[in-house]
Amino acid sequence: MRAVAIGASAGGLAAIGKVLEAFPEDYPAAVILVQHIAPHSDGTLARRFQRHCRLTVREAEDKEPLLPGIVFVAPPDFHLMVEPELRLSLSRDDRVNYSRPSIDVLMETAAEAFCSDLTGVILTGASVDGAAGLAAIKRLGGRAIVQSPETAEVDIMPRAAIAACTVDAVLELAEIGPFLVRLGYK
Repeated sequence: MRAVAIGASAGGLAAIGKVLEAFPEDYPAAVILVQHIAPHSDGTLARRFQRHCRLTVREAEDKEPLLPGIVFVAPPDFHLMVEPELRLSLSRDDRVNYSRPSIDVLMETAAEAFCSDLTGVILTGASVDGAAGLAAIKRLGGRAIVQSPETAEVDIMPRAAIAACTVDAVLELAEIGPFLVRLGYK
């Protein structure tokens, strides 16, 4: 199975929605995403993203198996991790880069589980969270995609990701979803 790990922060709600709207109903990869959100959010993030997506979008649950064609969203105030047997895991461990959920935590654990079958995507954001995770994906043979800093609402996160590793593609927001769809069928 293949997977796509997506991370975003400031400006990410609209950016993630734009990426998800490109996925067809039969997309053959699992999609796992972290959007930085307030710890006391009401848990409606999955429902919000579902409006943009033909795939099933749901909040991740502890020990849930990863399945292709489903978008798993990190719940508020939990790190989302991928276990070696391709199950999701939730944790309230310390914040990483001032964030819980942390993009780095997701991408680093997903990289270890999926190796070359993982594509990491960093979108708009106002922190460096995700840069180390994207570098881990590259180090273990996966692909790294970054939103063009010029098209990001906040360019700090994309610039940090580009500086952290050799990325496979820097794309405008509108190009990312179609690019991922093409990768999913290869």
